[in-house]
Amino acid sequence: MSRTDVFDQPVSLTDPAAVAEWDAMCLAFLSHGAATPTHLGKLLEIAPDYAAAHAVKGLFYALLGRREVMVEAETALSRAIALPEGNRRERALTTALQAVLRRKPTQAIAALEEVLAHAPGDTLLMKLSHALRFVIGDAEGMRRSVERVRPAHGADHAGRGYLLGCHAFALEETGDYEAARRAGRVALDLAPDDAWGLHAVAHVHDMTGDAEGGLAFLEGREAAWSHCNNFRFHVWWHKALMLLETGRHEAALALYDSHVRAEPTDDYRDISNATSLLSRLELEGIDVGARWEELADLSERRTEDGCLIFADLHYMLALAGDHRDDAAARLLARLSQDAAGPRDEVATRMANPGLAAAQGLESFGDGDYSAAFSQLLAARPAMQQAGGSHAQRDVFERITIDAGLRAGRLAEAAEILADRTRRRGGHEDRYAAVRRQLIADAENAVCSPSERS
Repeated sequence: MSRTDVFDQPVSLTDPAAVAEWDAMCLAFLSHGAATPTHLGKLLEIAPDYAAAHAVKGLFYALLGRREVMVEAETALSRAIALPEGNRRERALTTALQAVLRRKPTQAIAALEEVLAHAPGDTLLMKLSHALRFVIGDAEGMRRSVERVRPAHGADHAGRGYLLGCHAFALEETGDYEAARRAGRVALDLAPDDAWGLHAVAHVHDMTGDAEGGLAFLEGREAAWSHCNNFRFHVWWHKALMLLETGRHEAALALYDSHVRAEPTDDYRDISNATSLLSRLELEGIDVGARWEELADLSERRTEDGCLIFADLHYMLALAGDHRDDAAARLLARLSQDAAGPRDEVATRMANPGLAAAQGLESFGDGDYSAAFSQLLAARPAMQQAGGSHAQRDVFERITIDAGLRAGRLAEAAEILADRTRRRGGHEDRYAAVRRQLIADAENAVCSPSERS
């Protein structure tokens, strides 16, 4: 007997209790809820032979982007393959997991999208496709995917709020800021626990240089992310960025200690929040004390991971920040090996933009700003392929610009700065305004009296 789930999609489950746990898991996943693995665990207790549950478990592990959990993901795949295949949707989940583990995320996305073409109301598959596209930096694909299935998410659809939250983020990442703001607010009205939709609006405030507005927006909405897994640290990171943008450096550091880095986890997403914030603070001349040390300790153990270039680059930030030269050299050696070896999708990103970007970050940490600028400049055209968001990758953009300033390559740094502002819809934030003035002052300082007259 087949039943349908909360999104009116077929599930090969006969026990209503199992369907209830599947539904709860799906809704928790959509809201980035900490309860997601709890519901999945209960589902597997009730229905241990449900292949789709094992496939989803494997995908959740794979999205963690750490080598040791890939073993768990492989185990989940083996279990899913050994069980009855189920319906088309359930088979697609296993196919997607298999592709991810073979380092072919675009094939995984294609498997999910093929089902969505026939079942556009499947919010779970929409979110999984969205998540995989996010990891590979496919902003345009995120938007196309969500907009294809949006008509099937009518007013009475249980996933409509979460769908709009994904749409808000995709709109923001493709530069449609006002539409993103509206979609994110509607998403929160429909699904008050939609941390992704809330975070999409935070991104809009970042990209439009409206930190004060962003702080006001987040104020009083903590319930939208307090239920989250470690994604809650990322939302606090956004608030810390807003504080930094408004010049409240001590408040940003205090938030780092109390919320952004409240737990010393080795999840690459948490390390990326932390290293990015510390890097931005240091670029503003703020002493961050000994905070690099624990991040470098964790990153030193990750030099051989090779799961995601986005993770590797943030590990390099930590290693450079704490001057771990030997560990940085090991990370670069592994990236070089990946770049020279067989090219799957992951290795391709390790090669470009990964290798040049990592070299640039190491050079910047060593104070070799000319080399850092050249290396980061070489990586810049492909940086979106590292994955993540504009706001997350902006730390690399800032380091590139500051390397150019310190190397005296003012015209090139000014060009990058102007391009950064253009890509933000012409909105200039505090960072850009300060750097633009620094460039103007430096150019004036080298002019002759006659040129200044």
